[in-house]
Amino acid sequence: MDTTPQPDAPPAPAGPDPQQLQRIADGEEFHGLRRAFRGFAFPLTVGFIAWYLLYVLLSNYAGGFMGTTVVGHINVALVMGLLQFATTFAIAWLYSRHAARRLDPPAAAIRERFSASQEGVE
Repeated sequence: MDTTPQPDAPPAPAGPDPQQLQRIADGEEFHGLRRAFRGFAFPLTVGFIAWYLLYVLLSNYAGGFMGTTVVGHINVALVMGLLQFATTFAIAWLYSRHAARRLDPPAAAIRERFSASQEGVE
């Protein structure tokens, strides 16, 4: 059995001060940032889930309607299915715009203040 003493592990790097993180989380600017996120994300999520469930329910219980021909061999079910993809990309695009205008600037300001206060600690 090896009884050679093992060197001590290097100390873990100092992380952010928990009290400072709590002050940031309790701040009005952070609460405004969360409100801006929730005000966008929750309604769109609920709307998309409702739209998806409508598609699924119509597919299961309204076969005649979903089988209605729109043009040639294209029926309502195919159009609605493709619109699911279009809706997904539209929501991603809208969120990107919303984040760039409403979420990123306050998040950057909070991050800069936090980084500046961390530099003073080190």
